[in-house]
Amino acid sequence: MLSRIAESLFWIGRYLERAEDTARTLDVHLQLLIDDPSVDQEAAARALLSVMGAEDPNPGANLESEVMRLLCYDDDSPSSVVSAIGGAREAARRARETVSTEMWEAINTTWNAVRGGRLQRMRPASMFRSIKERTAVIAGISDNTMSHDEGWHFLVLGRNLERADMTARLITTAIASSGSAAAWANVLRGCGAHHAFIRTYGGTVNDRDAAEFLLLDRLFPRSLVYTLQTAEQSLAELDLGERRTGFESDAQRQLGTARASLEYRRTSEVLEGLPDRMARLQVRLNQAGSAISQRYFEGATAAQWIGGNW
Repeated sequence: MLSRIAESLFWIGRYLERAEDTARTLDVHLQLLIDDPSVDQEAAARALLSVMGAEDPNPGANLESEVMRLLCYDDDSPSSVVSAIGGAREAARRARETVSTEMWEAINTTWNAVRGGRLQRMRPASMFRSIKERTAVIAGISDNTMSHDEGWHFLVLGRNLERADMTARLITTAIASSGSAAAWANVLRGCGAHHAFIRTYGGTVNDRDAAEFLLLDRLFPRSLVYTLQTAEQSLAELDLGERRTGFESDAQRQLGTARASLEYRRTSEVLEGLPDRMARLQVRLNQAGSAISQRYFEGATAAQWIGGNW
């Protein structure tokens, strides 16, 4: 496969996942402010912008308005939902010969639905639901209309690398709001995990159980262990040379080390040092992404990632 096509598919997965997870993070943030009026809104807004890697807001501006502008509406903000969907459309255009017609139409329709300030005219709850539904539609179409060959594995790899990064950011927002009883419950809802969590634990949400579920559950598709393992499996499928010992790929080593540091920790220690572990995980994910680019995309002409910490 051409490195240009492979990189475009990888970034389609990343951009679409970032758009969805940014909408989920904003939904959690706004819901927390509604559920717990005692939360310091200015501190929460600054913490969210910092966690999402957004630029500093304009001096004197309303912070809540700036949060929505920088993370949702603004075409020029690399951290915004609109910017991520635009990036996915551009990557799909570059890989038009590989992306299925139905997938291209779904991405293009989504882009036309959010461009030109259309999101600003929607109520936040409706807007977040729309973004989540549209990205889920695109993911379903891609999984059901693309051959599950190298191209599809690059798409899945990008999706899960970004999902792990964004889940770590969502967990960090819960840690920043640890004084609020609603923080972890809202993070579970933001990840679409609340129902699965209640079925698994069958009781009231507490910090330790919620963190354990989002970090370590091997069956829930948004937990960190699950996403890291899925990304590892995609990398293994892309590695043409079968090795009996060790790993040739730096990306596999980074992802495997990150997963092991979570999976083999005592569950009683799941909350200990969590902020530092999430920060280290994001560093490893960035290193894995760089290693993937060097190994598979060297010489590609596709646009580079413009959001987050890249």
